[in-house]
Amino acid sequence: MISFSIFLGVFLFMECVTWLTHKYVMHGLMWYFHEDHHQPKYAHPFERNDIFFVIFAIPSIVLFYYGVEGGINYLFFIGLGITAYGFSYFMIHDVLIHQRFKWFKNTKNKYLVGLRKAHKVHHKHLGKEHGECFGMLFVPFKYYKI
Repeated sequence: MISFSIFLGVFLFMECVTWLTHKYVMHGLMWYFHEDHHQPKYAHPFERNDIFFVIFAIPSIVLFYYGVEGGINYLFFIGLGITAYGFSYFMIHDVLIHQRFKWFKNTKNKYLVGLRKAHKVHHKHLGKEHGECFGMLFVPFKYYKI
């Protein structure tokens, strides 16, 4: 039970980490890597912004490595929470919202439509200033109205 609690707590905490990283790092000192993500058309299937997947994967890999050393310990479940959030982020952000893969084009689910609307509002700003809706899983309720 404690293992699941650690996993779930880390998964939920990653939304806070994502919001802060998106607002202050991606739209701050690492804007160079995130800027191409805010352009209306992508020139390539990959973006400089994809470097953030690698950056977030590194702690997970390290935590998995030390989390199985001498038997599975709490570090493993921290790494699992980060990885699960990363997978959710990929499925929501890259697949559902940006349609990098055309898997869920016609969803009518109010929550998923709300996520898309909030992210569209975020992308109306092509520069790094004046952004809003920096999170991924939790967005203001006003976007859930259809």
